[in-house]
Amino acid sequence: MKEIQKIKIGDRYVGEGEPTFIVAEIGQNHNGDVAIARALIDQAHHDGVDAVKFCKRHIQSDLTRANYNMLYPSENSFGRTYGEHREFLEFSIGQHRELKKYAEGKGLIYFASVCDITSADEMDSLDVLMFKVASRDLTNKPLIEHIAKKQRPIFLSTGMSNLWDVVRTVDLIRKYHNNILLFQCTSEYPARYEDINLNAMVNLRNHFCLPIGISDHAPGIMVACAATVMGAVATEKHVTLSREMRGTDHKAALEPPGMERLVGWIRSFEKAKGTGVKSMFDGEFIAKKKLVRSIVASRDILAGEVVTSDMLAAKSHIELGLNPFEDEKILGKTLNKDIKADNLITLEDVQ
Repeated sequence: MKEIQKIKIGDRYVGEGEPTFIVAEIGQNHNGDVAIARALIDQAHHDGVDAVKFCKRHIQSDLTRANYNMLYPSENSFGRTYGEHREFLEFSIGQHRELKKYAEGKGLIYFASVCDITSADEMDSLDVLMFKVASRDLTNKPLIEHIAKKQRPIFLSTGMSNLWDVVRTVDLIRKYHNNILLFQCTSEYPARYEDINLNAMVNLRNHFCLPIGISDHAPGIMVACAATVMGAVATEKHVTLSREMRGTDHKAALEPPGMERLVGWIRSFEKAKGTGVKSMFDGEFIAKKKLVRSIVASRDILAGEVVTSDMLAAKSHIELGLNPFEDEKILGKTLNKDIKADNLITLEDVQ
């Protein structure tokens, strides 16, 4: 398979052989409150993630008039109409600027899903390091082309799509650059395990020769951990202060300390991957000395006897001796000393 390039994000790289890029997706789980947004950033910093992701949309550009004025009596609603609900949850670009400064002060990368051209230009003015394209905008050709021209890396979610949808979008971005990270995503909240399709994530990597990630909406942390083992180089997961809060995304989000556990598991998996070279580790030597078989005498043997296979046994000894596969080094040779049963036979004992 063709080598898959890494993506440069700020002063670090994202890709195979690099630490998994872990994103705490705050989205709009701040419920329109900057104080809640700050608290979520604080929690993300405590949990050890690499980045926090918000959402930026210009509501008038995002919705048709009918959709904006549609009554929205949901228990998760923050407004009388769907448009009013979305307006309530939206931060101004000034608030995003403030939160970006706050997150960066804690060593976190700050970026956002941009849902329209106006929002893309506003976030670009903040000098964000990359853009996120949500699954809903995978086929939004005008938006995709607009942000691709800005030459910033693009994190591309692929929920609610088939391979052809992804092909068209990737081909469009590649007219301008190839700094793309593809996220396998299932747009269910929460997503059923049978709908996650981690194998599709692997197939995306192989088809496009691009780094892959998981945008995980499944309950718990198992799917995100499994995706890491299967080759995901980035993971994003919704976070919330409480799943009891009003809002549709809270139910599928991780409460504290869920993200901290996820980060810990992923970092442990990274260590467990190893180099791929099969070798013995220093920590195994004590067990090897106690357990591994060495060549010992099967009975008392006198000096001058010629060593035959029936004189040898493979047993665990308090010291390591000859490996049983090395028996040809002593077979047919003459002992120069007496050897008691269960004692090691070494190369120095034969001539």
